[in-house]
Amino acid sequence: MAKFVQGKKSCAVNPLKMSQPIGGALAFMGLRGAMPLLHGSQGCTSFGLVLFVRHFKEAIPLQTTAMSEVATVLGGYENVEQAILNIYNRTKPEIIGICSTGVTETKGDDVDGYIKMVRDKYPQLADFPMVYVSTPDFKDAFQDGWGKTVAKMIDVLVEKPAPDVVRDAKRVNVLPGSHLSPGDLDELRTIFEDFGLEASFLPDLAGSLDGHIPDDFTPTTIGGIGVEEVATMGEAAWTIAIGAQMRAAAEAMQKKAGVPYRLFERLCGLGPNDEFFMFLSEISGREVPRKYRRQRGQLVDAMLDAHFHLGGRKLAIGAEPDLLVDVATMLHEMGAHITAAVTTTQSPAFEHLPADEVLLGDLEDLETLAKERGCDLLLTHSHGRQAAERLKIPFHRIGIPMFDRIGAGHRQMVGYRGTRELIFSLANLCIADHEENHEVTPQTWQDPWNSDGHGHAPAAAPAATHAPAASTAHH
Repeated sequence: MAKFVQGKKSCAVNPLKMSQPIGGALAFMGLRGAMPLLHGSQGCTSFGLVLFVRHFKEAIPLQTTAMSEVATVLGGYENVEQAILNIYNRTKPEIIGICSTGVTETKGDDVDGYIKMVRDKYPQLADFPMVYVSTPDFKDAFQDGWGKTVAKMIDVLVEKPAPDVVRDAKRVNVLPGSHLSPGDLDELRTIFEDFGLEASFLPDLAGSLDGHIPDDFTPTTIGGIGVEEVATMGEAAWTIAIGAQMRAAAEAMQKKAGVPYRLFERLCGLGPNDEFFMFLSEISGREVPRKYRRQRGQLVDAMLDAHFHLGGRKLAIGAEPDLLVDVATMLHEMGAHITAAVTTTQSPAFEHLPADEVLLGDLEDLETLAKERGCDLLLTHSHGRQAAERLKIPFHRIGIPMFDRIGAGHRQMVGYRGTRELIFSLANLCIADHEENHEVTPQTWQDPWNSDGHGHAPAAAPAATHAPAASTAHH
């Protein structure tokens, strides 16, 4: 169990943390035809919009109520009303998702009351789907905003099934955490289908932010789960939540619709996937398909091959709690040491992190700890690249934002195959670093098969003190 340490700095230097509102906005982007709306100033929305565009390399639907100084003081009803009407009339969304920001939370705007007033005033909006989530950015972090938003979606959109409804044994609800990419969701969808299960993902970023090109431009999200499908999620036999951040959402589903849930805090690594696949086999009544048995063997072989390069590494990692615990624990199982861990918010998942402590801090804290403790592998998002250059250690990008590489939305780390690819990427990174910074010459190379077991060549045999007698044979 890792001890959670609260940072005491007065300001953040090179921030690691991202705010709740953009976490909530991203969750809304997993709904089909959605328009996320941030209730705050234009700057709040602009920063989030730029972050998502740079990470996903896609058009991002995101609107603002554009609160001015005067509107903030007097109250934001008129701004909320005008924003909802403009979005409804111009973009024709299927749902509007509203997240609060720090400025409107400080003022204390009653957005739920505003929405009720708008519905009463405009009959065409009486039954139109709108979901409001309180996500002040002066507390908690990105994954908290995501988790709260999914829980609120369930509370508002999922319909309570009739008492005599027969649950579909083949249907499962999947509540993925914010640390999973669209590529991860695609992999999970294939796994569920191979077990004969019909999975409804909430949210479903694989449908909306997977990089596909639509036939026509649309100002709202393209793809994702539809509001009508969300409404019927209460008829599923099981809910599978992925990441500790999704426990509240799974409990909301159980409370609202009586659907039992199973929480998997990790899906990266051998053990967590063994548990996951056995659970799917149990609820589907099918054996684990042969292709996944083969993938498991490939993962074990990859672990064997890569542990020579990852074992003993001193890891410095900075990420949201669920991502940090998932990846860092997998590397610990590969023989790495979690020497420096920095995160953004508190989480019960830290109870299972095999490290001495985890610090609530920023990327400056991560760089300082990595330097003090001699770390030789750094994992965090793209803003950590300068620290890795200064430390002169290998750097692997994880999480959001990842703006200096393409394909961030398609990276995978779940399942046997995703874990294998992550292990290969990290091992190859370490090999390349060794080749670039530790040149091997005939004088420095040691034969691993002719050593004392610790990487040291055996001492040379003592020189002979007497020369052998010359041959006395005569020809």
